[in-house]
Amino acid sequence: MQTADAIVIGAGIVGASCALALTNAGLKVLVLDRGPVAGGTTGAGEGNILVSDKDPGPELTLALRSRDLWFEMQADVGDSFELEAKGGIVVARLDDAPLKAFASKQRSAEVDAIEVGDKELHELEPHLTRDITSGILYPQDSQCQPMLAAAHVLQTVRQRGGEVVTGATVTSIKTVDGKVVGVETSKGSYSSPIVVNATGTWAGEIAQMAGSHLPIAPRKGFILVTAPAPKLIHHKVYDSDYVANVASSDADLQTSTVVEGTRAGTILIGASRERIGFDGRMNVDILRRLAAQATSLFPILRDIQLLRAYRGFRPYAPDHLPVIGEDALVSGLWHSAGHEGAGIGLAPGSAHLITQQITGVTPFMDSTPFSPRRFQVGVA
Repeated sequence: MQTADAIVIGAGIVGASCALALTNAGLKVLVLDRGPVAGGTTGAGEGNILVSDKDPGPELTLALRSRDLWFEMQADVGDSFELEAKGGIVVARLDDAPLKAFASKQRSAEVDAIEVGDKELHELEPHLTRDITSGILYPQDSQCQPMLAAAHVLQTVRQRGGEVVTGATVTSIKTVDGKVVGVETSKGSYSSPIVVNATGTWAGEIAQMAGSHLPIAPRKGFILVTAPAPKLIHHKVYDSDYVANVASSDADLQTSTVVEGTRAGTILIGASRERIGFDGRMNVDILRRLAAQATSLFPILRDIQLLRAYRGFRPYAPDHLPVIGEDALVSGLWHSAGHEGAGIGLAPGSAHLITQQITGVTPFMDSTPFSPRRFQVGVA
């Protein structure tokens, strides 16, 4: 396919979701990626589909719709990618009043946030430290295996007439009179009046190739993975300070306890955040800190062997909102990027929103807060 109705750059879960939504809208879609499917941030993700960590506002509205779209997408694709409405539990180690106040605000925005006391909390999570006596249960929080999801979704795109080309590095975005006409890659030229930039942490580079600008930067994080174990953790469980760390603009290292099991029996432990560019070196001190925080929450983890640790780069936007919409300067260049650690959860919702804009359908929500135009001085 040398000509397409739309080209999606990026074969992670955000790009895959965009490709599927555009295909289902009747467009002939070409997906390009310089690496393999899910070779970037998606391959380093925990698979979180969360509403529990978001304040009422546009991102939460998007997250609620996207959470439902995950299950609709699974039904459409017809393959399992370990999607599970497992629920989340948020706990506070000391004063739980701020946590309860946050949950109250979320309930006003249609989030299921249920206060649980000591007895019920430890029935839900029997191995949780007895030092914690209350929490908030979020039944809508879910989890998937993001690499499987991206692979299955792109397989469906192929079956419906689309094409996926991996190992194709984009070298330029071709424009004429400020309008996109295609892309040049290491594997050849491709023509299209629509290009969707779904390259995550590298989205700024694609925008720059087209003569525009997106202030997307990498925010590095580590995850620990245990050896398979009997089912010990039944929900995604995390400290309330995780929410503050996600929303923080501080570039320095921040860590908060996040623990969850997977269907394969492994246990994922996080989370750290720091902005130090694309420095991919392992940091044992951070790994030790994450392990210590996790075992303080679940003492039984002291007896579980660690299998490995890995790192990834979240695409960070300075205002902590994703970038979803048409470029401010280049017509036909669309962006779905900057989701930071919420990219997996927000992927189908972002794809739905951008597809509605591209095809001229009235969007299910106001997309203005996500517009790339917010970063362009002097552009209305």
